[in-house]
Amino acid sequence: MSWHESAPTGMQASIGVGIAGPGPVAPIQSLPSQQQQQQQQQQQPPQQQQQPGQPGQQQGQQQQQMSAADQQRIYGWIEELLSTQPSNLRRRETALLELSKKRENFDDLALILWNSFGVMTSLLIEITSVYPLLNPPVLTVPVSNRVCNALALLQCVASHPQTRSHFLNAHIPLFLYPFLNTTSKARPFEYLRLTSLGVIGALVKNDSSEVVSFLLSTEIIPLCLRIMETGSELSKTVAIFVVQKILNDDGGLGYICQTYERFYAVGTVLSNMVQQLTQTQAVRLLKHVVRCYLRLSDNPRAREALRQCLPEPLRDATFGLVLKDDVATKRALAQLLMNLSDG
Repeated sequence: MSWHESAPTGMQASIGVGIAGPGPVAPIQSLPSQQQQQQQQQQQPPQQQQQPGQPGQQQGQQQQQMSAADQQRIYGWIEELLSTQPSNLRRRETALLELSKKRENFDDLALILWNSFGVMTSLLIEITSVYPLLNPPVLTVPVSNRVCNALALLQCVASHPQTRSHFLNAHIPLFLYPFLNTTSKARPFEYLRLTSLGVIGALVKNDSSEVVSFLLSTEIIPLCLRIMETGSELSKTVAIFVVQKILNDDGGLGYICQTYERFYAVGTVLSNMVQQLTQTQAVRLLKHVVRCYLRLSDNPRAREALRQCLPEPLRDATFGLVLKDDVATKRALAQLLMNLSDG
């Protein structure tokens, strides 16, 4: 059965390796850094740092005390997030920044954020408060940085195995779609798109069918396709990573190949990217493009179509030089061509 034997339903024309907030942040007054604390400890008399006969005990106690102090700071910053007084705006900005810095080093931060009363609501208020600045596009860099720090905390919650399902069930990713749907190439908007993609990338990173089903039901594919065509190289890389992860799921592959119109939408964008790559030679993007085509070739109807429409630069030696040291991608490309040659 071919695509042309059924009426295609199509996709709407309109519309991430975990990525942190990409933009610079405004200077703020912060608590003493870990380096300063270490310098203060080094100034103490040697006998206070380590007791004779107990070489590891004192050091372990100091590490526990530092950990407790860090946790105390985290709870303090979370309290600042819940303050809605205009006079506390700067302190809320500081709390967002410091908590976003801690997300890689504090495994339980996602659990604390999700289970602390009012915190997720506070983060969503930070995000939705800038919607009026999207159209017309008047978003500034400082405001964008602030929202990116809030998005980084959402990414933390999206990444954690104990909070990911709750994150999906609350439909929180939908609050990010207005950012993904922007088209301005100004730096503040690029920051928002990239950091929002980072949240979606964190969701799909663990190859969960639950995540893929949710994203497909919310039309994430058209959003990613637009960014893959018009975004910056880094945004394109994260967007195609999301599409690749969706394709890797059997349900995602079946969804995209269910109608010719869906396949054509994805295939057209991938083909346009290949033509762009002949000029830019961006190897990171090329790796994802090849793997997307390879996965599409696993579907019989898509494989039949690709025999006719696979871009010529992937068939000849156009990318031979850029891939000369990338054994994995060369093998994937060879497998793709072999799949299309059969039959």
